[in-house]
Amino acid sequence: MKKYLLVALMLVCSLSKAQSINDYKAVIVPVKYDWLKQDNQYRLNTLTKFNLEKAGFQVFYNKESIPSSFNDRCNLLYATVLNQSNFLTTKLVVQLKDCNEKVVFESEVGKSKEKEYKVAYTEALNEAFESVLALAYQYSGAAVVAQEIVVAKPVEQMSAPKSSEVVVAPSASTASVTSGADLLYAQATATGFQLIDSTPKVVMKLMKTSQPNSFIAIKGELQGSLLLKDGQWYFEYYKNDVLLSEKVNVKF
Repeated sequence: MKKYLLVALMLVCSLSKAQSINDYKAVIVPVKYDWLKQDNQYRLNTLTKFNLEKAGFQVFYNKESIPSSFNDRCNLLYATVLNQSNFLTTKLVVQLKDCNEKVVFESEVGKSKEKEYKVAYTEALNEAFESVLALAYQYSGAAVVAQEIVVAKPVEQMSAPKSSEVVVAPSASTASVTSGADLLYAQATATGFQLIDSTPKVVMKLMKTSQPNSFIAIKGELQGSLLLKDGQWYFEYYKNDVLLSEKVNVKF
């Protein structure tokens, strides 16, 4: 009998979390996690943003300008990734917090036994996001009232190792580059679009996400996102650990 009551309680807590997730308009992702040395190291912050957009959220980096409709901090969630790795296994957990630093959702532990850091972190983070995708997020439009959320399962948080090395971030981690004076034309493909110039030459390849105003974008060796902001498209990507935003003149 106690076993069934426990299962029922966990189910109620899970439903409560899923409902509260739907009350938030967007998610803010940091450009650097505390346990890493550099911005977007191993491309984990880009991968976090990509997976959240795949789950249906609108997502912004914490150092970029966001539309005024998102100015209410308590209508937003704040993502972080916890490193619970040990000597043999890479373990990552995704947390979504509210404006009062209370945990609204905590993922299952994503694991990898790969030896190379970039491969292991990527594999573990993608596995952790499976429980985020399972929420089937859909914004409800309801106003958020800050409240304490009951977490169904306790997770033992291990302290991430700290390095004595201090990495000084650039004074402006987000740079703006204006280019694209020539109009690009969008041609439909099986997975999204390709943008061509008047030559015609393929300048950029776009892959659809769950958001109509956000694409995964590939331009030469650069990979990032094409986002619609205030009626203008921007190609955002990292170069030398600096987030760049490039204006793109495109006709769909």
